Amino acid sequence: MQRNKVAVVDGPQKIILFNKPFDVLSQFTDEGNNDSTRQTLKDFIDVPDVYAAGRLDRDSEGLLLLTNDGNLQAKITQPDAKTSKTYWVQVEGAPKEADLNKLRKGVKLKDGFTLPAKIEIMSDPQIWPRNPPIRERANIPTTWLAITISEGRNRQVRRMTANIGFPTLRLIRYRIGSWTIDGIDNGQYKLL
Repeated sequence: MQRNKVAVVDGPQKIILFNKPFDVLSQFTDEGNNDSTRQTLKDFIDVPDVYAAGRLDRDSEGLLLLTNDGNLQAKITQPDAKTSKTYWVQVEGAPKEADLNKLRKGVKLKDGFTLPAKIEIMSDPQIWPRNPPIRERANIPTTWLAITISEGRNRQVRRMTANIGFPTLRLIRYRIGSWTIDGIDNGQYKLL
């Protein structure tokens, strides 16, 4: 299978770390959609000639890396590169170690087995409020997990937690490789 070559833009390398809000598309345009109220990257980022290295679903939040460096973009997005990404995931319910061990070993999804994930229960993170807030049920607790994976299938983390019976309520990408959202407010970016 031949991969598309990604060119490096002339000039200095640009790397932008963006803390993407909920309900924002991880692209600069919203072509083919008549709903002009959907926000895109152009509503937040005014740096020319950068493109998202990978995607972050509209209903997910957190770190999105943008660059003009095609080699860096490929390193982050190509599965063979195995760039690790850490997600803070709020799930419905209270998974036990036996549930988490399934994810640590890899679970079977419709598109095959996942690679083993690193996963830990974490304290509630100090983060921004989501707008709109997640749905909460008075009788069902929620749990925050730190999940690190090195592949990037479509909606993979959500499908993994659903597979073990704990649906994802909120998903925040905290880290890509060595970059994190530390010190970047939601809806803001940092140019490196």
